[in-house]
Formats: sequence, structure tokens, C-alpha cells
Amino acid sequence: MKIDDLPIRAELRGQSPYGAPQLTVPVQLNTNENPYPLPEPLVARIAERVAEAARHLNRYPDRDAVELREGLAAYLTRTSGHPLTREQVWAANGSNEVIQQLLQTFGGPGRSALGFEPSYQMHELISRGTGTRWIAGPRRADFTIDLDAAVAALAEHRPDVLFVCSPNNPTGTAVAAETVLRLYEAAQAVKPVLVVVDEAYVEFSHRESLLGLLTGRPLLVVTRTMSKAFGAAGLRLGYLAADPAVVDAVQLVRLPYHLSAVTQATALACLEHTDTLLGYVQRLKQERDRVVGALRALGLEVTDSDSNFVQFGVFEDPQAVWRALLDHGVLVRNNGVPGRLRVTAGTPEENDAFLAAVATVIKEL
Repeated sequence: MKIDDLPIRAELRGQSPYGAPQLTVPVQLNTNENPYPLPEPLVARIAERVAEAARHLNRYPDRDAVELREGLAAYLTRTSGHPLTREQVWAANGSNEVIQQLLQTFGGPGRSALGFEPSYQMHELISRGTGTRWIAGPRRADFTIDLDAAVAALAEHRPDVLFVCSPNNPTGTAVAAETVLRLYEAAQAVKPVLVVVDEAYVEFSHRESLLGLLTGRPLLVVTRTMSKAFGAAGLRLGYLAADPAVVDAVQLVRLPYHLSAVTQATALACLEHTDTLLGYVQRLKQERDRVVGALRALGLEVTDSDSNFVQFGVFEDPQAVWRALLDHGVLVRNNGVPGRLRVTAGTPEENDAFLAAVATVIKEL
């Protein structure tokens, strides 16, 4: 039996699962992972916390992840300068589950979500998976948000959920606070709309976090992850900051005991080592900027990046360039943005290999 023979929902027919190619090559720079392994002191601390949690695995974990939410609130308060409490924070298995819970609560059949493409593809896929109609909003040619066009789209489509990705994946562009404020106000002028700011990569940005905008805006949500800046993609821990009422609302749809005791213990250990982990972020920001400069020196067009990845081109056949780089042992991402590819900032050695491969491929093609 084939998948098309199954009685699946109509909107899922003909769709493909999200995911980047998993290929074993010397230089893998396609999934925006942090290239630095966790430091040994943190690995040891994780082992200690997990060992303690293992003694109680016969019991369910803390359903509300109270200690973890307190730790995340403290981290956000310290790094952003905007006080947050446990009641304003919620955590789940990756920011994707956070987004899913938000759409289960505020989206669903008969409702719609709007985002500005190209952007994070999971916003659309999770919308579809929750029965929420997806609406693709416009961007300018430089991948920034056209405010006038965005406001017009909000008035025309009247979505129930609005996604703003800052920094935006796959382009790397950040969104100014003034833009988010205007979008929030324009959305609420039509009807109550949940505005979700996806800050998965914000620790790599030149701009400040938009957490300061939460005060007085009960329908604004900021989502984060520990996969990127914390170098913990294998942990699968995402979280949000919002009005306490939003945190209460998503608990209506969360599965019982959705965060395992091991996940909570590991995340708490990571929060004890934020200074070290954010030090790696500074290295990656320097490497990202070096890659941007080197690509431009090769005559390529590079989108300004506030993230740990870089979008570059413009190629007549980006898939051919992707294949040629792969033949040189370097794996990057073809996100489907016309004429462009995306590369993750890696270690200095990985970036050197990537840049050498690009220079060679340009000559070959």
C-alpha cells in the first residue's frame, strides 16, 4: 500500500515531510546547528542531573516544568534586561512543539495563519497539520517586510495568527521593533490576533530581542529554542515568553507530562553554563561575518545576516551549485529561494573548506 492509498486528510495529500538531506560528508553546514560540542564540565553536570532524575523515573516528571520555567525566565531576564516570571514562560519539545501548541490553541479548522515568505517552512507545515489555513504574505526583493503590503494583507485576510520570524530563516534578516509594533497594532485593529515572533536565532543577532515589547501586549508571543545558541539541537527544548494568560491557554492542549524528566534535567544543566555557551555564540558571529565578507569578495550576492547562517547567490541553477559543493565534500542547504543557497556558520576550519569549495565551483561552473 502507498501513502496515497491511505485515507489521510485531503490537505496532506501530495505533501513532503520537512527535513534537510542527512548525508555523511566532511563538512556539514546545512542545518544551522552549533558546530561546537558541549564543554566537558557541562557534559559532566548533565550526567549528574540526569543520574538524579533517573532515580525517579518510576514517577511522572514535573507536569508543569516549574524549575525549568523559572530557570528560563531568569535567563531571559538576565540577557534581555526585561524582567520575566515563571508564569510568563512555557517550554516544550523544541520550538516546533511550542508553535504547534499555539496553533492548536489559537488556530485550527476555520481559522488562518499568515507569515511573510520566504520564511521558516514549519510555520506553514504546522499550520496545515493543525487544520489552520496558511496565507503567504509578501516580502520585498531584499527579503525585508514591506510594511504597507503587510498591513494591507492583514486587512484583506484577517488571520487569527500572525508569524514574524526575526532573524528570518532562511534569509537571516532581522525585523526592527518598530515594524513588529506596527504589525501588532494593525493586526489588532482588525480583530484579536495572536502575533508570534520566532526568535530561534536571536542570540546571533546585532539587534536586541523583542521581549521588551511584551509589556501591555497580551497577544504578543516570543518563541525561542535551545537548539542553536545553546548548542543543544539533540535536546529538543523550545520555549515561549508571553502574557500569563497565553501560557495558561496552551496548557489546554499540551499532552500530559510532555517534557520528560531527562529533558528537564539536561536543560537545567545547560542553563547553569550559559556564559560559556554564549561565548561560542560570539565566535560564530565573527565567523559568520567573515564568511559574508569572503563570499562578497568572490563577487556573490549575500543577504545581510543576523543569524548563524548566510544566504548567498545569485545562481542560474542553485541545485547544480549545491551538487557541485557536495562533490567537494561540503553540504549546504537549498531552501528553494530562487537563485540562492544557505550555509551555516561552522568552525574556522569548516568555513575555510566551504569558501575554498565555493571559489572552485564558481570557476568550474
